[in-house]
Amino acid sequence: MTDLNTLEADVLAQVAAAGDLSTLDAVRVAAVGKTGSISGLLKTLGAMSPEERKTQGAAINALRDKVQEAIAAKKAALEAAELDARLASETLDLSLPAPYRRKGSVHPTMQTMDEMISIFAEMGFAVAEGPDIEDDFHNFTALNFPEKHPAREMHDTFFFNPKESGERMLLRTHTSPVQVRTMVSQKPPIRIIAPGRTYRCDNDATHTPVFHQVEGLVIDKGIHMGHLKWTLETFLARFFETDAVTTQFRPHHFPFTEPSAEMDVQCDRSGGEIKIGQGTSWLEILGCGMVHPNVLRACGIDPDEYQGFAFGMGVDRLGMLKYGMPDLRDMWSSDVRWLSHYGFSAFAAPNPASGLS
Repeated sequence: MTDLNTLEADVLAQVAAAGDLSTLDAVRVAAVGKTGSISGLLKTLGAMSPEERKTQGAAINALRDKVQEAIAAKKAALEAAELDARLASETLDLSLPAPYRRKGSVHPTMQTMDEMISIFAEMGFAVAEGPDIEDDFHNFTALNFPEKHPAREMHDTFFFNPKESGERMLLRTHTSPVQVRTMVSQKPPIRIIAPGRTYRCDNDATHTPVFHQVEGLVIDKGIHMGHLKWTLETFLARFFETDAVTTQFRPHHFPFTEPSAEMDVQCDRSGGEIKIGQGTSWLEILGCGMVHPNVLRACGIDPDEYQGFAFGMGVDRLGMLKYGMPDLRDMWSSDVRWLSHYGFSAFAAPNPASGLS
């Protein structure tokens, strides 16, 4: 029979000598593990007589408990020492200046909008702004929307509760009301763009309830579709930074323009990405047309004397195309990892001299 006093002294000495948690755990396994020395003694109890089992069992269990208590106390001491050492090594001298860490960046939507504004500003367009909360006249009626037009319905527009007069204010569904306000307050010639946030009841990979638009308006004498085509093709070539831009106009219908068109740009869809200026595919990219005479009349402009064109495009979608972002909803996810990947430096403001992106 193993001398329990000798075994106890030997195991406790090993526990006391353990200098780290891994060594201590090895001592624990060797003593009270499944094949440990003390566990082995417990397995011999079955071959003893009842009297011996009673005496030796109590002594072995007492030894096991004592060793386990010693191991637990040593483990607590080693963990405390390890924590103290870690805290000592990770101290921070607050009297020193903090190292520079880039925390923020420009959101891709804002970068894209700045790029678009920079291009149009170089082409002679002024920036006009208006309120996000609009009335029915500026958002619909002045833009030649019929009374029962689907865009007026609740499923497409965010309406506020009716006033006592019955009038309902709404969150603008496009930045076209800015064009109306400009035509009402300013005499031709007019050449503006209207960037801003807009709202519609829609949500999927390419639509969000809140999104951004840039709309353009030109009103003057002798304006025709050729001016519109040149303006848009020049913009796309500069925005995508390529001279190989090929476009086509498809007839469409917008209440506020006549004739109306959707503009497609030639692209390559192979390889899981869209490349503008290459390939043989077409991608619808914006809507445009000549300003409807009814819109000019509603704003106090004589359509027999002045003509104009208008266009509108989604800022978020153009940003997705240019910078390879697959899902529009990521722009609203508030994920700093996404922003650190796609974000832009605040010091790299788009301008014609140093470039856009």
